[in-house]
Amino acid sequence: MPKKPSFDLLIDVTNEAVDEAAKVLQKAASERDKAQQQLDMLHDYRLDYAQRLLQSTEVGVTASNYLNFRRFLNTLDEAIVQQNNIVAHSESQLTAGRQQWQAEKQRLGAYEALQSRQRQQQVLRNARREQRANDEIAANLFRRDNGKH
Repeated sequence: MPKKPSFDLLIDVTNEAVDEAAKVLQKAASERDKAQQQLDMLHDYRLDYAQRLLQSTEVGVTASNYLNFRRFLNTLDEAIVQQNNIVAHSESQLTAGRQQWQAEKQRLGAYEALQSRQRQQQVLRNARREQRANDEIAANLFRRDNGKH
């Protein structure tokens, strides 16, 4: 198998790193969305349950039922606090994943720019080499033609 130029190898490896970072980013976004949906569901459920408590108090509720409503609302509040922490953690994971993906993309862009610069320099070297060869041929032809006259 022929040896790949070094920039090609670096670009291939970095492309793989970009793809992997994109997968991690996508997973982090999905987890954040799921956590946010669960938080929204808890908020909706708490609001619904608080409205039930309000309706129950309008028609009359026993003290034990009222305490049960309040305990359950407190439990929901605790669950909301925990879910807020999960959302915040998943948001930080998403931010870290986005930064990693951007860093990999930047690294890939740098390697591609270096590769392009290297190719341009090689084209320039080849053009100079060809020009020197053409100049030498022209000089030899000139000397030969001038030697005959």
